[in-house]
Amino acid sequence: MAKKLPMRQCVGCNEMKPKKELLRVIKTQEGEISLDATGKKNGRGAYICKASDCLKKAIKTKGLERSLKVQIPEEVYEKLTKELEDLE
Repeated sequence: MAKKLPMRQCVGCNEMKPKKELLRVIKTQEGEISLDATGKKNGRGAYICKASDCLKKAIKTKGLERSLKVQIPEEVYEKLTKELEDLE
């Protein structure tokens, strides 16, 4: 029997994609927001495509803020954008 692929929704484009293709953004217990490349860190997670367009959309629609249930400061978005560009 084929193993079921875990699917997650991108907070930018709202498309369902396999979890492995998406980046996880987490909010830790301390309220720190960061990219979780391993997908294993503890914290509330939101998923986003590995495209800067999706991050821009998520910032515009406040998709990340809704998923993580927290107000996200501008410098955090800048850091995420930079980290994403490094990965591309």
